[in-house]
Amino acid sequence: MTQYNVNAMMQDMAQDLKQKCASSDPLMIGIHTGGVWVAEQLHGLMGLSQPLGSLNISFYRDDFTRIGVHPQVKPSKIPGSVEDQCIILVDDVLYTGRTIRAALNEIFDYGRPKSIHLAVLVDRGGRELPIQADVVGKHIQLDSGEQIKLSGPSPLELSIVQSKEN
Repeated sequence: MTQYNVNAMMQDMAQDLKQKCASSDPLMIGIHTGGVWVAEQLHGLMGLSQPLGSLNISFYRDDFTRIGVHPQVKPSKIPGSVEDQCIILVDDVLYTGRTIRAALNEIFDYGRPKSIHLAVLVDRGGRELPIQADVVGKHIQLDSGEQIKLSGPSPLELSIVQSKEN
């Protein structure tokens, strides 16, 4: 099992985001569940004044009809208007890009933001859609039989483990 220093990754991400959003008071939105955990820490490190938002993209997924809905779907919480806002969208792992596409669709249902910066703790490659993060904590290429495990929210820990099938 490989473990990573999440605190150092978060410090670097917060610094990069401060530079990208220096001219605005951004609204940060985390994607349920892991993205919210990452966003909570980034929000605190950046000292943002606007409350943290959260998205549950279950109804926006393109595989909704195949996988159904989880019985404990929680509503999204967007504190205020997204109209003409600089938004920082946060997720834990960027893989195919489909989760981010669903999150963008939901955000635009709330209004038209000025800009959206994507921040992810881990970019593991494997894109199926043309989506890329603006700020990445760590780029990780997995070997066959490995998976990323994020546990949290406090402490937030990131590790690479062997999948149970192997």
